Amino acid sequence: MRKKCFIIAELSANHNGDIEIAKESIMAAKNAGADAIKIQTYTADTITLDCKSDDFQVKGGTIWDGKYLYNLYQEGSLPWEWHKELFDLAKDLDLVCFSSPFDFSAVDFLETLNCPIYKIASFEITDIPLIEYVARKQKPVIISTGVATYDDIKLAIETCKNVGNNDITILKCTSSYPAPIDEVNLALMKKFAHDFDVKIGLSDHTIGNLVPILSIAYGATMIEKHFKLNDQVGGPDASFSLNQEEFKKMVNDIRKAEKAIGEIDYCLTEKQKKGKDYSRSLYIVKNVKKGDVLSSENIRSIRPGFGMHPKHYKKVLGKHFVNDYEKGTRLSFKHIN
Repeated sequence: MRKKCFIIAELSANHNGDIEIAKESIMAAKNAGADAIKIQTYTADTITLDCKSDDFQVKGGTIWDGKYLYNLYQEGSLPWEWHKELFDLAKDLDLVCFSSPFDFSAVDFLETLNCPIYKIASFEITDIPLIEYVARKQKPVIISTGVATYDDIKLAIETCKNVGNNDITILKCTSSYPAPIDEVNLALMKKFAHDFDVKIGLSDHTIGNLVPILSIAYGATMIEKHFKLNDQVGGPDASFSLNQEEFKKMVNDIRKAEKAIGEIDYCLTEKQKKGKDYSRSLYIVKNVKKGDVLSSENIRSIRPGFGMHPKHYKKVLGKHFVNDYEKGTRLSFKHIN
């Protein structure tokens, strides 16, 4: 049986600085069918510098252009004092809660909360010391690849394996916000599976749910999609996030896609076996007498499938009927000699 895809609702910065929105979002994600809620653990000071030089200003056609990194991360960070309450709420809802840490102190803090999984964000894939520190916790590691080269991915995976952690999932990701659909390149997912011998999945920043559904056909075992409580609350990542209703539809469509893909198996289902009754077989198609010669005039391959297999058609032509038979009789070897 194919294992169900693990579906993650990424809260990111869509808590909007309000713990009640964060809690309501976790409950909404559960109601929408998510398997997990993911948060991010950082402060502006642990991820960047309070510096107003050109290097630290966002540019390049993003939805955050013109903002300085420090201010952006101040706005988006989820206060560490909220974490325990959110982890406890998720546990009560039977929802997995985990996080993306952005430095060693975040990992140490998350360990006090028994964080069950660690996610390495796309822009941290080259932070090998952080990846090694995370991997040494011997918990599942998820690595996003939105800005990664082949060598970046290879090194990140080797770093985990070198410390004995082989529970690795790499996510195909396009680090544009929102991501243009023609830059998604889902075909690379199968290449990931071939080249790196790890589990694969998708971290999606496109608008809508088409790409996550398609990813199932490319072998996704995990899908992460940004989640917002509703369109009115919004948040810094709201433009490429799904609300509860949209997320629920995505989950339902993913589950349908999984059923449609099924398993690599030639065995027929019970319905298919029953349907086979209406495939072709050989029948006597006109009344015949004992001794008559079997010919194209008196036997044919027709529906239904209760008679002799059509593969015997040429073999039986020219033989003789052993008795009189009526039109509509299933042809059998016992009828001929």
